[in-house]
Amino acid sequence: MESKHSAQRLSKAALDYQKKMTNPIVFWFVMLVKLPSAIFWRLRIKTLTPEKCQVSIPYFWRSQNPFKSIYFAALAGAAELSTGALCQLALAGKGQFSMLVVDFRAEYFKKANSKITFSCEQGSELFDLIEGMKVGETAQLTMISTGTNPSGEMVARFFVTWSFKRKS
Repeated sequence: MESKHSAQRLSKAALDYQKKMTNPIVFWFVMLVKLPSAIFWRLRIKTLTPEKCQVSIPYFWRSQNPFKSIYFAALAGAAELSTGALCQLALAGKGQFSMLVVDFRAEYFKKANSKITFSCEQGSELFDLIEGMKVGETAQLTMISTGTNPSGEMVARFFVTWSFKRKS
């Protein structure tokens, strides 16, 4: 089922952001400046729509811990990016906002020893929250990012609470 945000056109700023973040070359340069660990761990935004964001992280020597699985901090980085990119998409073209992670929790279910894809599917809820905020108002949203392996098994689930303040 499509949300009302799919039917609506994204702002020019949001469309530009979406195009940049899903272009591997542009994404690489943006991450080089803003978040170099994303390059080191070879994170990729696979999908970025008003409904969801999917970020993948490969299992290879740079993301590996001594126990032959993906390091928990690398998993956390991929999960946070899946929520944060969705936040940036929702905020693009909507005026001045500040955003900050104010809480972060994780659950691990299975060893992450293959490529993992993190999905956050709370775009509709997020867009509604942002669009309803007035200048000077703050709001929080706990976003859930679920990491699955290629066979679809859940490996980890992260709860990232973002705080937003509308400045203008």
